[in-house]
Amino acid sequence: MVQISRRRLLQKAGATTIAATGIAGCLGQGGASLDSVTVAYVPIYPNMQHYVMEQEGYYEDVPTEVTIERFSSGPSVVKAFASGDVDVALFGNTPAMVLVDKGTNAGILAANSRNGFKIMGTTELSDLYEQEGAATFERFEEEHGRKVRFGAPPDGSVPDIVLRYWIQEDLDVGEMDSTINKSKVPPAKAVQTIQSGDIDATIIQEPFATIISQADGFEELAWSGNILDNHPVTVLFANQRVLDDDEVAQSLVEQHVAATEFTENSPDAAASHAASVIGSGVSEDLATAAVDSKASEFISDPHAITDQAATMGEFVANVGNIEEPVATEDLFAFDPYDAIQ
Repeated sequence: MVQISRRRLLQKAGATTIAATGIAGCLGQGGASLDSVTVAYVPIYPNMQHYVMEQEGYYEDVPTEVTIERFSSGPSVVKAFASGDVDVALFGNTPAMVLVDKGTNAGILAANSRNGFKIMGTTELSDLYEQEGAATFERFEEEHGRKVRFGAPPDGSVPDIVLRYWIQEDLDVGEMDSTINKSKVPPAKAVQTIQSGDIDATIIQEPFATIISQADGFEELAWSGNILDNHPVTVLFANQRVLDDDEVAQSLVEQHVAATEFTENSPDAAASHAASVIGSGVSEDLATAAVDSKASEFISDPHAITDQAATMGEFVANVGNIEEPVATEDLFAFDPYDAIQ
C-alpha cells in the first residue's frame, strides 16, 4: 500500500484542494460516490477542528476530493451554501437554522464548540454588576443618563441570541432592546471598540475575550456556559448530497472526532494550527493562551447540543431570522455520527 503524506496540500483556484486517499466502499456504501466536496469555513477560533483537520492532513482521509474555501462571515457562507457552491460548512449554529428554515436540504453532522462566549465589560460596569446583579442596567442608566452600550454581532447570530437570553430569561429584566443600547460590532473589532470607550460591554468569543481580559480596566461579567448551559456555538453542516453518501458523511464525522480528540490531547499544537490558519492578528501565543479558557470547549457529539439548539431557535424566530423554530429532526443529521460510535 502506497503511503501518502498527510501534510500534502495542493493549491487550486485560490482554494486548497486536498487529494483523497480513501478507497471507495471502505465503509460499505454502495452506488456512485461523490467526486468532490467543497468545505467552507469562517476563520474564527470556535472552528478549531477545521484547523486541525487541515494542518494534520485529516481531510486527506475523506474518500473524495476536498476543496477548502475561506469566507469572511457567516452570511457569506449562507449565501454560497444556498446557491449550491458549498457542500459542507463550519459556522454558527444559527446560520444552519436559517438555511434549513429556508428549505435547504441539509443537516448538522457534528458540533464544533459550545459555551463559547464571555460577556466582558469595563471594570466600572463589572463592579456594578457584582453589587447589583440584575439591577445593574437600571442603576447604570440612573447614574449615567444613558443605557449600557453593548457591542455584539447582528440580530439572530449565536452571540446575539445568548445575550438576549441572558437579559430576558436569565436576569429577567425585560426585552433586550429596551434594556441596553446595542450596536453591531464584529468580533474582530470588539477589542478596539471597547478599549476606545465606544462601548461599555461586549459578548465575545475567544481569543478576543482573552485579549480584553489581559488589558487594564476590563473584567468578565458572565460566561455563556452559566447563562445557557451547553449551548452550541459552531457546527459541521452538510448538504443533502453529502448526507446521501454514507461513506463521505461518516468519514467527515470520523475525521472531525479525531480532530476533537487531538485538541483535547494536544491543545497547544491545536492552538498553533488555529493561529497559522486564522492569521489576522491571532498569534500563536494568543491562541495558546485562549485554549485554556472556559469559553474554549470543543466537542463533536451532535446529541450534546440539541436541547439548547431548540431553545436558541425560539429566540432566532423571535428576531425574525426564521419563520419558526426548526425541529431537531430537521436540523440534525445524527446517523453518520451514530454509525461510527
